[in-house]
Order: sequence, then structure tokens, then C-alpha cells
Amino acid sequence: MKYSLGPILYYWPTQQIEEFYHLAKASSADIIYIGETVCSKRRNMKANDWIELGKQLSQAGKEVVISTMALLEAPSEIRNLKKLIDNGDFLIEANDVSAIEEAHQAKLPFVCGPAVNVYNAYALKVLLDQGMQRWVMPVELSRDWLRKLSGECHEMNIRERFEIEVFAYGHLPLAYSARCFTAQSEGKSKDNCETCCINYPNGREVKSQEGQPLFTLNGIQTMSGDCYDLINDQQSMKGLVDIVRISPLGEESIEHLEAFRKRASSAEHYPTPDTVNGYWHQIAGIRQQD
Repeated sequence: MKYSLGPILYYWPTQQIEEFYHLAKASSADIIYIGETVCSKRRNMKANDWIELGKQLSQAGKEVVISTMALLEAPSEIRNLKKLIDNGDFLIEANDVSAIEEAHQAKLPFVCGPAVNVYNAYALKVLLDQGMQRWVMPVELSRDWLRKLSGECHEMNIRERFEIEVFAYGHLPLAYSARCFTAQSEGKSKDNCETCCINYPNGREVKSQEGQPLFTLNGIQTMSGDCYDLINDQQSMKGLVDIVRISPLGEESIEHLEAFRKRASSAEHYPTPDTVNGYWHQIAGIRQQD
């Protein structure tokens, strides 16, 4: 099983991004995803900066994938998307159907990201014919769903044509909206948001009336309130999952990636307070099953 660091989903200052990838370069991550996937107003790192960062990580022996936006709303975002797809060096992760179409037209392979709703083997067959090499399962699906779908792919003789990656750690990106919830929570409009999400390096917590963490707001993204963590579920991934994804929450995520790898073949229970794993077990996502 391989381990990946997903794209940074939050708006971090440039220095924090550089420091994180300096650590990532020295980590045991097999695959590193880079790029902005949530909001085009986050311009500290431009397309050329991401491509240059990708070259540095690649020289360190990492497989680099450039992730694209999950919700495209303007012609400028399409132009930036085409620039990323035509980078000449790296695979792209398509998080929107338009990115899939652009990659297909350019005859380039792609990773189908978790923001694309793909739930059955027939849809995967269509994407494979368009150039998909890897599928990142939507975050709300379970192990049972994956096992059934994988069996259908074997019956259709397509399972060997792609890798399966599972989002295994981090706040789950559940939904996207044309509206920016972080801006609205500060009384700002989306057009005049002043990129206020930089004030929330792990998103803005939303609690229920009972005081329970319910959601995390991250610009146009609604995420799970609790952190998802499948570190103790890796035994159940064997023979089913090719790549385990760690979604960065900070430098400590590098340490957690190493903990994941150490426990890949161990039945030793790793303490996971205040985390959830419900979706993997086909129960409510807000629940934790030991």
C-alpha cells in the first residue's frame, strides 16, 4: 500500500506552505498532491509556483500530482485549469468534470478526485476510456460499497486498469457551494471577502445547539466537524485499497502519515480521540466505531 499527502485544502500563507512541503519532501510519502482546489482568490501560489514546487518534490523522488479546482465559475479559472493540465510534467487530479474533459481532449491521463461523484463500475469504465489512471473514492462511501464495486470491476475486466485511493485522514470535504460561507460568517460578501479564510488555517468550526462540532467551513467548502481517521482500519483495506490519503492539517500531519505507515501491518490500536470513521463502516459519518 502506498501513502499520499493530499492537496492543502485551506488557505495558508506562502511561508507555511513552503515549510510544509520542505517537511513533506523528507517524509515517507510516496505521492504528493499540490495545487489550489477550493478558491481561485487564494493567489499566494500561482500556477507557475505550483509547477516549480512540483519539480522540486519530483527531484526528491516523490510522485507529484497537481490537483485542480472542484468548482469552476469563471473563464479565468478555465484558463488556469488549462495551464495546469498542460504543465508538461505531472499527472493532474481532476476535481471537476470540466477538468476531465480538458485532459481527455489533450490526450493526457488523470486522477479522478474525490469531488467527482462516481458511484458505480459503469461510470468508472467511461472515465477509464477517457484516460483515468486512478480513482479517489468519494469520501462518504464505505468499505462494503468499495468491495462490491471492486468486485463488479473485476467482472468487467477493468479493475487492473486503475488504482484506488481512499481519503483516510482529515476533515472530510462534504459539499461545495457558489457562496462563500467563511466570508458570510464575517459579514462580508464573496466579492469582497478580503480572503478572510486565511484567518482559519484549519477552517472555521460550526457547532450544533448542543455544542457538538458539526461542520467546518472552509470558503465555499463545507467539511466534517470532526476529523476523519482510518489509521486503525488499515487491516480492512488490504487487497482493496492501493493508496491511503492523508489530508494536511498542519506539520503534524507529516507525523501522522508516518504513524499510518508504521501501523499498516499492526493490530496495535492507535489512540484517536475526537475523530470519526463512520462512513468507512457504513454508519453515520459523525460516529466512531472502534
